[in-house]
Amino acid sequence: MPRMFVRLSMLAASALLLFAGTALANEKCATCHADIAAKHKTTLHGKAGKDCLDCHGGGDAHIANPSKNNIVRFSKGAAVRDQNAQCQQCHAKNQKLMFWDNSKHKQEDVACVSCHTVHKAPKPYAKQPEKCFECHKNVKTEANKFSHHPIIEGKVKCSDCHNPHGTMTKGMLKADNANQLCYKCHSDKKGPFIRQHPPVVENCLICHAPHGTKAYRLTTEKMPQLCDNCHANSSHHATLYDGASAANATRFVGRSCLNCHGSIHGTNAPPNRAFAR
Repeated sequence: MPRMFVRLSMLAASALLLFAGTALANEKCATCHADIAAKHKTTLHGKAGKDCLDCHGGGDAHIANPSKNNIVRFSKGAAVRDQNAQCQQCHAKNQKLMFWDNSKHKQEDVACVSCHTVHKAPKPYAKQPEKCFECHKNVKTEANKFSHHPIIEGKVKCSDCHNPHGTMTKGMLKADNANQLCYKCHSDKKGPFIRQHPPVVENCLICHAPHGTKAYRLTTEKMPQLCDNCHANSSHHATLYDGASAANATRFVGRSCLNCHGSIHGTNAPPNRAFAR
């Protein structure tokens, strides 16, 4: 018999034994956990051939003594470190989990099952933003303000900007810094421009709050107060366009710095028209 045929036969036999073992293990568990076993068949793990023992262990010891103390539990009160270690047996090599050890979620002892529903959903992905808002209530508040990124509308997901499994950057951003992240969508603000606005080059978050604000276009304050944080001693007075004549000024009501300075992110205009419309 050809050697190649023998090897293929052995592989086929091994696969058959593995399938039989998985089916047998799940069948044993189903005698007590019929509802969970039925759901498991429809999940991503079930379709991938993972049996109950792959995650929970136990086996013969649990069958002989059906106690929650001789299996790996993924429930409240169980050690988070043990739960996550069980998940990492398969998922540690996933590129998205490369920096899990550096993540804020690991530092705060967040269990994988706090976000991922392994038994209940066809795919165990966390539902966004609802799942994130359970812990990040301050972000939920910001995302519901007048001016906000379309997070609650479902057009922008938390994971579009953040990697919840960890990165090397502050806030688990999916970029080297806030500016590089913003440029993925707002490339027109990147430049380079002949005349740059310094805060734009330094950090977009100097002027903008990414989740939501009460001011126009996600700015941290309304204008001219926002601009006056840096330009209080410029050619304009620090008050609302010269308080002495404010009552007669056409710029006092419903006007802003942007009426004249439209290119605040940068411009290629001549010096006498820099940052002006």
